[in-house]
Amino acid sequence: MEKGYGYSTDVVFGSTLPLFQGLRNGDTRVTLEIWLPNQNEAWYEALGNEEVVEIGASLGKDWQSAFVIPKYLQEQYPELDSVEDLKDEQFKELFATAETGGKARLVSCVIGWACEEVNAAQVIGYELEDHVHIVNPGDGAALNADLYGAYEKGEPWVGYQWGANDPALILDLVRLEEPAYSDERWEANKACAYQDADILIAVHPDLVDAAPDVVEMLKAWDFNIEVYKEVARWLNNNSDASSNDAALWWLNSKSDIWSGWVTDDAAAAVEEALAANEIPEGWPTE
Repeated sequence: MEKGYGYSTDVVFGSTLPLFQGLRNGDTRVTLEIWLPNQNEAWYEALGNEEVVEIGASLGKDWQSAFVIPKYLQEQYPELDSVEDLKDEQFKELFATAETGGKARLVSCVIGWACEEVNAAQVIGYELEDHVHIVNPGDGAALNADLYGAYEKGEPWVGYQWGANDPALILDLVRLEEPAYSDERWEANKACAYQDADILIAVHPDLVDAAPDVVEMLKAWDFNIEVYKEVARWLNNNSDASSNDAALWWLNSKSDIWSGWVTDDAAAAVEEALAANEIPEGWPTE
């Protein structure tokens, strides 16, 4: 947006609900990940109030699950393949720690994310309250670190992941079996698998008039999960690199993809900035 179209930018990090409220209020103007059905209630209310504008798909469709284990664990325990197995004393003991009182340690959703409440409802819906001890990480980095730490040591781990998250793109994980999603089950007690998510781009209505060229770019956006896998794996293989390094690597090596999202003039301007190693003023800091 800066180098291609000449707009000033900045980046805001935050949890799902506060960020969406910021978009509705006009405090931010672009959100690249609206997760449905997780945000259905707030999303459709905002659409009805004309507080947001749907642009199109962001990462496309994605799976979610509160019950994922490393593949090596299922290879050791092939009978561990369902959420119901977490009621088995053998597997409760397998996942138990000193802090869980004999229950299986379940690493669930991040505090403040919409899935925090959904996952808690699933535990109740599956009648797992007496069998699992829920741990809610403070942020996404803590969730990932918890899984990576266990995976590197080959330790037992069960918890929440989703298909677009780095560990799910990099590690071999297995989703425990759950009843298939149905509207009836979901609305009653969440005792079924998540519905696959639709991940959308949304903008504040002000942006449609203020920057129609940016809106056109976002409509052409196609940074889907399959494309993102390459970035996640490159970053994993380059341990000293930052997310910004990965973005530059991708932009420099995949112009055949992103140049199709922008005008010819914008593509040329971005290519020129990349060749000169220019970094946008609003470049996100980690």
